[in-house]
Amino acid sequence: MDIFLQQIINGLVLGSIYALVALGYTMVYGILGLINFAHGEVVMIGAMVALAAIHALTGTALPGPVIVLMGLLIAIPACMLLGYGIERVAYRPLRHAPRLAPLITAIGVSIVLQNLAMIVWGRQYIAFPPLLPNDAYVIAGASITLLQIFIFLLATAIMVGLIFLVKRTRLGRAMRATAQNPEVAGLMGVNVNTVISATFIIGSALAAVAGLMVGAYYGLAHYYMGFLLGLKAFSAAVLGGIGNLGGAMLGGLLLGVIESLGAGYIGPLTGGVLGSHYQDVFAFFVLILVLVFRPSGLLGERTAERA
Repeated sequence: MDIFLQQIINGLVLGSIYALVALGYTMVYGILGLINFAHGEVVMIGAMVALAAIHALTGTALPGPVIVLMGLLIAIPACMLLGYGIERVAYRPLRHAPRLAPLITAIGVSIVLQNLAMIVWGRQYIAFPPLLPNDAYVIAGASITLLQIFIFLLATAIMVGLIFLVKRTRLGRAMRATAQNPEVAGLMGVNVNTVISATFIIGSALAAVAGLMVGAYYGLAHYYMGFLLGLKAFSAAVLGGIGNLGGAMLGGLLLGVIESLGAGYIGPLTGGVLGSHYQDVFAFFVLILVLVFRPSGLLGERTAERA
């Protein structure tokens, strides 16, 4: 029972990170119908920029949490600028092109960002300094750390804030109108280009936060870290129903729990043939099952009227 509870806790923490990244995918898809496969690399850039700032500030008189916060405050605008640049340079000229063109462009942007990160930060893993308190608490035999609690609560607060932005603000109404019909929204006074750019910028800000969370959680960052994380987050978005904000959140949490439970029990179930390092298999196994049996996802694709 304690192993089950431990894996549930680990899965919810990991799933909250997947959900943040999945929101970036689903927001862009909901408005443009585009899968931004470069989004995982934006997460990676956020982690690397934050770590670079943190390493530069480590050793100063500043407290550890303040150093991490400053690293995040540097990474967020950097990723927002990167997201705007990607939309403006790579996607906007192809907005009315056949669907295959922006898809190939997204893959190309992903490869370019990976190689740029490798040139700037090198191939080696970059360690996250132990600046955050990581005291552990035992609940019914399962251990949960302060870092895990902070990651889950921060991710939850950000997701609630995003829902509020989309549902209750003027920008959110403009985003929903653009998702429903860009041409009509433009005739009603909505600046469609500004709304689309804002969508990329918001998604990139979430990616920066998720990148720092991943670096803090695993204690490492790497120029290739965004590739697999992006694919998993895309799987989470498809699982919940891509284009649906609530679906992305649900899909991320479910995928994290499924992956953690699989990592915890795959060894005993296979007699030791497969170990916990096969946990990545579950994300793509879930993706295959969803695409075969329920392509619209658990919550279904959000229609324009309900967006």
